[in-house]
Amino acid sequence: MKAIGYFRAPAPGSKSESLAAQNKAFLEFCDRLGYDVEVTFVETVGGNGGGQRPGFRQLVDYLRRPEKGFLLVVARSLEGLGGDPKESVRRYFQLEGLGVQVTFLSGDGDPLDEIVGAWAGQSGSAKLSERVRAAMRKKAVRGEVLGRPPYGYRVGNRRRLELVPEEAVVVRHIYRLYLQEGLGIRLIAGRLNEEGQRTRRGGNWSMVSIRDILRNRVYLGTYARFGVRVPGSHPALVTPDDFRAVQDRLVARRNNYSQRQPSPFLLAGLVQCGHCQNKMIGVSRRQSWRRRSGGESKASYRYYQCGSRTNQSMCDYHTQRAQVLEEHVRDAIAGSNGDVVHPEAGNEEAVLAEWQHEATRGQGRLRRLDRRLDEHLSAAANGRITREQFHKLSVATAAERLSQEDALGEIDRRMQEQADASKRRRGRERALARLLDGWETLPMAEKQSLLRELVARVVVRDEGLQVLLRP
Repeated sequence: MKAIGYFRAPAPGSKSESLAAQNKAFLEFCDRLGYDVEVTFVETVGGNGGGQRPGFRQLVDYLRRPEKGFLLVVARSLEGLGGDPKESVRRYFQLEGLGVQVTFLSGDGDPLDEIVGAWAGQSGSAKLSERVRAAMRKKAVRGEVLGRPPYGYRVGNRRRLELVPEEAVVVRHIYRLYLQEGLGIRLIAGRLNEEGQRTRRGGNWSMVSIRDILRNRVYLGTYARFGVRVPGSHPALVTPDDFRAVQDRLVARRNNYSQRQPSPFLLAGLVQCGHCQNKMIGVSRRQSWRRRSGGESKASYRYYQCGSRTNQSMCDYHTQRAQVLEEHVRDAIAGSNGDVVHPEAGNEEAVLAEWQHEATRGQGRLRRLDRRLDEHLSAAANGRITREQFHKLSVATAAERLSQEDALGEIDRRMQEQADASKRRRGRERALARLLDGWETLPMAEKQSLLRELVARVVVRDEGLQVLLRP
C-alpha cells in the first residue's frame, strides 16, 4: 500500500513539531510497516499563501484521480488535520468519504473512539454553548417566545404568543380546506393564491408553507422548544381531534409513496417559465401498465414543469421533456439551431453582485452542514446512534460539505475572472469548448458548473425558448 503524508507547518513561536520532524516520523513509520511513500502535502501557515491552493485542497485533488490506487493518508494526529477540533473532525470524514484510510503517527487508537471522546470531553465553547441552551430552556419552560413567532401569532405581553386575527382566520381556513373539503396541500396553496391571500412576507403560498402549518403543534396552544413543551401557553387555533385527524391523513398520504432516490436535473436553477417568470423545476414520474399479453411494462419520464404550478397551483400546466429541452439548450449555445440566443444585459458590477450573493448563500449551507455534523457527534457521544451509523452519517455530511466547498471555490474563481474582461472571454471560450466536446461524457456536476458559467437563464414558453448568455 502507498502512503501519503499530510502535515501542518507550526505557527511561529509554537511548540509543535517542525515539518522536518514530522516528515522524519512519517518516513520511519512507512519503513517500519512496509508502506511505499507516495507523496507529501504540507499546510503552511495562512493556508493559501502565494496564491497556491491550500495543502488539504491539493491532497483532495490528488485523491480524486481515477488512477490513484490503494492509499493511506498519514497525519501527525487528529488535531493535525485542521486548524481547530471541528475542522479536524470534518476533514477526517472528508478523507474517508474519498475512499482512503486515515491513520495518525500519534498512536494506534481507533480514530472514531478518539473523535467521539474528544467531543464528549471538550470544554470552553461547548460548555458556553450548553449554558446558553440551559438559559433558553428556562425561558421555554415559562412559555416565552424564542425566535420568530409562527404564522397566526405575534409576540405579546410577557413574551407570550398572542393571535394575529387576520392570520388566524387563514390558519383555520387551511385546516378546514384540508379536513372538511378534502383538498390536498397543492390545491390549498392554489385556493389561497386565487383568493388573494398572501403569506406574512407578502408572497404566494406554496406546498411547503401549507405543510408546515398543518404539522405545527403550536396551533394546539402548546409551545415547544429545546425539548420543553408548555401546554396552554397561548390561544389554540385548532382542536386536538382535528389536529390528530390531519396528522393521520398526512401520514397515510406519505406512506402511499415509495422511497425514491432523486436524480439531478442538468438545468436545475436555470430554467424560467416565460408565462409567470417563476422557476421551472425537474419532475420525475414513473408509470406502469399491463400489456394485452399479460406482461407488465414500466417507464420513467423526466421533465421540467413550472414551479408555480407544482408548488402553488398557479399558472398553467407548462412542461418540457427534460432530454428535449436540454438538447435544445445545447444546440442553442452551439449556434446550430434557430433558437435566438441573447446575451444577458447588465454590467460587470451586477454580475459580481450576483456571484457574491451566491457565495453568501453557500456559506450559509456550510454552516448548516457543520451543525449537522455536530448533531451526529453529540448523538454518538450520548450513545443515541451506533458507531456504524455515526460513521455513515458523518462521512455523508462531510462529503456534502466538501462538494459545497468545491462550489464556493468555483464561485471565487469566477469572481476573479469576472473582474477581468479578457479573462472572462477566454474562460467562456474554454468552458464552451469543453461543454460541447464533452456533452455526452462529462460528469453531471461539471456540466452544470460549465452551463452556469455560460448561461444566465433559459426562458421557456409553449411556443419556444430563449437562452440568455452571461455577458
